[in-house]
This record gives sequence, C-alpha cells and structure tokens, in this order.
Amino acid sequence: MKKLWQLWMTVALAVLLLVGCGQEEVKPEKNNDTTQQVASVDETTFPITMTDAVGNEITLEEAPKTIVSMQPSNTEILFALGLNNEIVGVNDYDNYPEEALEKEKIGGMEFNVEKIIAMNPDIVFAHESALGMGEAGLQQIRDAGVKIFVVKNAMDFAQTYTTIEEIGRATGKLTEAQKIVEDMKAKVEEVKEKVANVETKKTVFIENSDVPEIYTPGKGTFMQEILDMVNAENIAADQEGWFKMEPEEIVNRNPDVIIVMYSYVEGIVEKVKARDGFDTITAVKNNEVVQVDENLTSRTGPRLAEGLEEVAKAIYPEAFSE
Repeated sequence: MKKLWQLWMTVALAVLLLVGCGQEEVKPEKNNDTTQQVASVDETTFPITMTDAVGNEITLEEAPKTIVSMQPSNTEILFALGLNNEIVGVNDYDNYPEEALEKEKIGGMEFNVEKIIAMNPDIVFAHESALGMGEAGLQQIRDAGVKIFVVKNAMDFAQTYTTIEEIGRATGKLTEAQKIVEDMKAKVEEVKEKVANVETKKTVFIENSDVPEIYTPGKGTFMQEILDMVNAENIAADQEGWFKMEPEEIVNRNPDVIIVMYSYVEGIVEKVKARDGFDTITAVKNNEVVQVDENLTSRTGPRLAEGLEEVAKAIYPEAFSE
C-alpha cells in the first residue's frame, strides 16, 4: 500500500503542477472571521433537497440507512458522526478509525462501479478532488438510480467546518456535526494561544515526498494556513501552490525546522539528515527534523485540529511541555 500511496502522491502532485486544479493549488478567498463562514443551521428535517459541490441536486426522503464513502476524509467524518452501522463501503485507503478496516472496500482512485451499484446504498459520498479521474464512473452509478453527493474539496479550516455540517445535515446528524465543529474550534484556539507568544518565530520547510522529487507547499495552500496559525514562517512562501524544490535550495534557505509529511520511506528522518549538504542546515544541527502523520493534515475532517497541534508541537515543542 505504501508503494501505491507513493504512486498516488506522484500522480497527484504532477496533476497539481500541470493543470493547477488540485486541492492546494486553488487559492480560496480569505476571511479572518471564520465564524461567519459557517452557516447557522437548524436540525435536519426530511425530506431534504441538497446541492452538492458540482451543482447537482439530490433529495433524501429520510436519513440514509446505507452509505458508501469514496474518500478517507468523508469516512472519518461519517464515523465521527456515529454512522458506523450505516456505512457499508469505503475507500481502499481508509484506515481510520479502526472500524473502517472492517468495511467492504470499493476501490481507490479507480473504484469498482459494479460493486457500489450492487450495494444499493441510499447515498454515496464522493469527493470533488477525485472528479477528474472518476466522473464517468460516478455517472454510471447515478444512471443506476443511486444518489451521489459530491463533497466540496475544502481549502481551509472554515470550509472543513462547513463540510462536516453539510454531511451531518445529509445524514440526519446535524447536532453531532455541530458538536464536532465546536470541539475543533476549541482545539484550534487552544493551540494558537500556546504558540502566540513564542520568543523567536521559526522558519519551517515542509516536504511531502522524498528525493529526487521533493515537493513542498507554498502560499495559497492548506499547509500555509496551518503554518500561519501556529506562528511559523514557511521558507517556501515566495512560491504559489505546490512545487518541487531542489535539495541545494533547501540548504540555501536553511530552515530552523524540517517537517516530513509522508511515511512511505522507512527511516526517512535519518535519511533526510544524511542528505548531502544537509549537515549545515540549522534544523539538522539542532535535531529538529520531525515526521508528522500526513493523514492528520491532508484529510479535511475531524482530526484536522489534531494535525494543527502536531505541526505546532513539531515546531515549538517547548510551548507544549507543561
């Protein structure tokens, strides 16, 4: 699976560079008041008609009793809403929570159309980020009479909150969704408060793939928002979106901290330290090369606030020592 994930990452990053339509490439409108971006909503009453991320309307007569999730972030949201019994199918890469491993698998980027149709779910939660490769298959599922709701590709925390509430509304779990959002916001504020008064703002390099194709997030990305929130400086912020950076340039920019956001290379932290010339980088000298679980920050669901905390701890461990 690690090799498949590496291949997926390579393909995804190539698509980001070539067509500029990936999650991290689209620059969202900024609004510092995130509370205004999450609509105030009442408890769901059925039947309900909802419009998804691509403008398609679906009408649900009642809360769905059988659900297929096509994206890990969707799956994490659905489980957090307490829908374990309703979930009948999940993505091949779904590994959280543990209960997701017990669910029937429907494929990854190339999903099994016939299998999904045979499950006859009340609703399928697809994802906007996967439309480029999967739209034809989704249409086959629609043509078979199965309702599909395409979840928006959240670009920041505010949109993630909205997505959670939207899925909660579609499943009759709006109250639970609002509680998840409330808890996430509380965690975010707790983290921001701990790092608000750091004495020296650190410079950070984040890498999402190993040599020879080291990719890093620049401005206009989700990771840039996270670094801003934890009061750190991204050494790649002079570039837009995701891009490849050569090892020599990383050495020249000399980050205080290097965060590794992938796990497909065994012993990657030591391998990063051992790269030619990296022994001169402050992060390596001070032993501040840290690996963070990429799923916590790449999956825009309930654990995103935990991901923010893990990034903050990687950069400013002293702020969390008490």
